[in-house]
Amino acid sequence: MAVAVLAAAITASTMTAAQATPSKSELTKQITALSNKLEDITESYNDMNDALKKTKADSEKLKESLGPAQAALDAAGTQVDTMASAAYMTGQVGPVTAILNGPGDLLPRMTYLEQISRDRQRSIDTYTATTQDYSARQAAYKATEQKQAAQVKVLAATKKDIEAKIKVLLAKRKAAYGQSQVSGSKYNGPIPKIAGAHGKAVTFAFNQLGEPYHYGADGPGSWDCSGLTMMAWNAAGKSLPHNAAAQYSATARISKSALEPGDLVFYRNLKHVAIYIGNNTIIAAPQTGDVVKKESMTYSTPYGYGRVK
Repeated sequence: MAVAVLAAAITASTMTAAQATPSKSELTKQITALSNKLEDITESYNDMNDALKKTKADSEKLKESLGPAQAALDAAGTQVDTMASAAYMTGQVGPVTAILNGPGDLLPRMTYLEQISRDRQRSIDTYTATTQDYSARQAAYKATEQKQAAQVKVLAATKKDIEAKIKVLLAKRKAAYGQSQVSGSKYNGPIPKIAGAHGKAVTFAFNQLGEPYHYGADGPGSWDCSGLTMMAWNAAGKSLPHNAAAQYSATARISKSALEPGDLVFYRNLKHVAIYIGNNTIIAAPQTGDVVKKESMTYSTPYGYGRVK
């Protein structure tokens, strides 16, 4: 009886240990799922970061415009004050009566009176417009400052979430592969000769092979997926946003059969992007713990293809 109990205890202990230590294949599945989730968050982080940069630029422009708007408002106010003082000193009726009852033809005197009226109205209109412009710029500046503060807060929370997930992912990679980070080496092999901007983008991508993945990175020395494709095309003189979905929107749609080296290949509902280099091969910054590398374009089913305009 005691032997049976002991055997059952050993069996239960063995099962618990097996359950507590996932197999390498199970860890690999977990790593892939977590890597994909992490990249989804990273691309959202990149999008928010681009939005924050735009908000900062908008805020700076509005801030710079407040000075000239204030000067215009002061000038318009001075003009209206002068006009009001003159009207008070001379009276509104006196000058009009003098013009209408003075010597000479009535038509020239009426024309002069109309000109005075137009000049006064222009001054009033200018003052009104500059007041509204300054108030609108002040309100817009305040709104962008508030928007910027909110974006900074969300980015900080997202960054904290990303870095917490990275710790878990690197621990899983070490358990599965014996190391948390792939050791990359600088690429010294041949680079295809491709003419024009496409060739410059491809050459740039080749020169980053072996460099580590890092979320939000656009070089030098480390990259995320959209950071790599953005800077590859930046080297070719073209501007792309730092976000896979935004790059999809910024490129022209092409078919798989029309792919040329330098075109972009998108994956996982626009959460990942790579650069095509020919022969059914891409260069990509794949995931945390890995390095920029060449791989088959069909390692996963592409979502679509884009050509930089």
